[in-house]
Amino acid sequence: MDPGHDRLAVQVPDHGLDHLTYEDADKSVADTGWWEEHDRTDRRILFTLHGRGGPRRYALIRTARGWLLHLTRDQVGGVRSTSVDSQASCVPAGSAQTRA
Repeated sequence: MDPGHDRLAVQVPDHGLDHLTYEDADKSVADTGWWEEHDRTDRRILFTLHGRGGPRRYALIRTARGWLLHLTRDQVGGVRSTSVDSQASCVPAGSAQTRA
């Protein structure tokens, strides 16, 4: 995911862990891990996904038409992101954990 390209974020119902290995022609689980929230306002949630490929910091941004997923330029460890893997990290519901 390139930090210059936002993605549509759509809320879906939680799925059981038996969906963890589900794949078809259009869908697969890209990654597993846990998430850590850093900041939240009415219009934005800033968080890090910790997956197999390492941590990636994202922002969910509320628009008039829904939510956008944005890979932030400033990444964990002070690294500035210019390009990241083409597949965004996904954390299946039920396996995500928050840390306070």
